[in-house]
Amino acid sequence: MTKTVLLALDTSTEFCSVALLSAESADDASAAEADAPAPKPRVWVRHEATGAVSSTRLLPAIREVFDEAGLALADCNAIAFGAGPGSFTGLRTATGVAQGLAFGLNCPVVPIGTLLACAESARLRDPSAVRVLAALDARMDEVYWADYAWDEVAGEWRTVHPASLAAPDALTLPDQPFTLAGNAAAAFGERLNATAAARQVDREAVPHALPVAFAALRAFRAGRTLPADQAAPEYIRDKVAQTTEERMAAKAAQAQSAAASPGQPGHAGRTIRSAHDEGAQ
Repeated sequence: MTKTVLLALDTSTEFCSVALLSAESADDASAAEADAPAPKPRVWVRHEATGAVSSTRLLPAIREVFDEAGLALADCNAIAFGAGPGSFTGLRTATGVAQGLAFGLNCPVVPIGTLLACAESARLRDPSAVRVLAALDARMDEVYWADYAWDEVAGEWRTVHPASLAAPDALTLPDQPFTLAGNAAAAFGERLNATAAARQVDREAVPHALPVAFAALRAFRAGRTLPADQAAPEYIRDKVAQTTEERMAAKAAQAQSAAASPGQPGHAGRTIRSAHDEGAQ
């Protein structure tokens, strides 16, 4: 058996989230022929509401999970992180720490999209959640969203629609029963067009280091890793604050939307882009 030790970080929201995962897998034909399933991965987690100061808690939380597991940083095979979308400051925090640790350990990084982490979380909580529309509150009256389908044969998520930004009533809905994951349903209610259409709404399936770790373990085993110097957050939005006029216009639009019938079209989603510094959120 081959043991993989993977550290996962996520600070894309108001939570500081750390997960340490230790997993074994068969590494030769005799083990495969024995048809004995590998033990389930062992995990150690810290997930704490820290608000805007997750950077001060992240390194101590990492030390705590290693101490609890009886492992050392040098045992790590890879460092995973929630790459985004999310809080710009939070994304840079997780990316920077993951990159720094990976440089020191000479190990690869595994970036995992926060929307994919929502889908992974929904499926961990409910194995029947094989089509997931992940939607997160992007603030400024917009939603980060993506559509995923679980491929049972490949044992991996397939991206039906990549991470995008849209108005709450402008998400492209799956053409089959789906689970709505993320906090957008709580933030926008019926204004989110996916809320009423979903077969199930999982408001607890939000960015968290544990689903990041499980998704990253599959990516690591498949060789989908990056060298530390290529670690970078994924941003969708080009700006992080509205002008006074834009805020007033948004409030007026919300008031009109509440008074009118639901289902009015919004603007289309924008394509995801990567950058190192586009401001703070």
